[in-house]
Amino acid sequence: MDSRLIQAFSHWFTIGANLLSIIGIVFFIKLPKDKRVNIQYWLPFFILIFTVFYENIGSYTNYNYDFKKAVNAYLGNTEYPQFNLWLYNVARRQLGVILYLLLIQNWLQPAHKEYINWMIYGFIVLVFALQVSGIQPLYLNQPIIFAIGANLILIGSGLYFIGMITHDQYLESNPLRLVSFWQMTIIFFSFSLNYISSVALLYLYQVNPVLGKALQDISNALFLCTLGAFIVTIASPLFPRIFEKEPSYGIN
Repeated sequence: MDSRLIQAFSHWFTIGANLLSIIGIVFFIKLPKDKRVNIQYWLPFFILIFTVFYENIGSYTNYNYDFKKAVNAYLGNTEYPQFNLWLYNVARRQLGVILYLLLIQNWLQPAHKEYINWMIYGFIVLVFALQVSGIQPLYLNQPIIFAIGANLILIGSGLYFIGMITHDQYLESNPLRLVSFWQMTIIFFSFSLNYISSVALLYLYQVNPVLGKALQDISNALFLCTLGAFIVTIASPLFPRIFEKEPSYGIN
């Protein structure tokens, strides 16, 4: 087998994500049919599989330089053909943000769900405007779009925690036994830390590559923790003694 192909797919993050996807598939198959069609379970599963899919495509582009170069040329990027930022900009920083907002919306009380709809509409308009205008080219780093998306997710997470401390059903439950609490807590901390580190990441890679790589590794580890939280969500109906039933308004 081509050694370059093995090297492209041998990064610990890619291996970890693939292993988590296999675990997620096993648990999802074991779910009763009525649970598999419930958005509370199929949406985290979809995000898990979608994430692993584009991460593997990213690994493939690092192996197939000609393909990556051709896509960059099509997008107008002939100066940095070695980049595959276009993939992560679309998959993680754009579609990923929308999927996470829909996931958060699933846990919110009805009065707050409409806020998420407006966030999604506004985000789509802003992304389109920033890319068409050339302010944030698709093939380069998009710090403005990332910042907007991360802040929307943090706001959505804040709405969840507001509901947790104000809604009677949440106040009567044990948050440590609610899968929504663990899912939202990990998402909140993951995006908070990634948002802070991303501001200085490119600069650190230039002046202190070792520290920059360490921050990137921390970001990847947190991302795997988020995928792990999705697996816990998917598997939660199989462990009724561990997790409590979610408040009724939190499930569509």
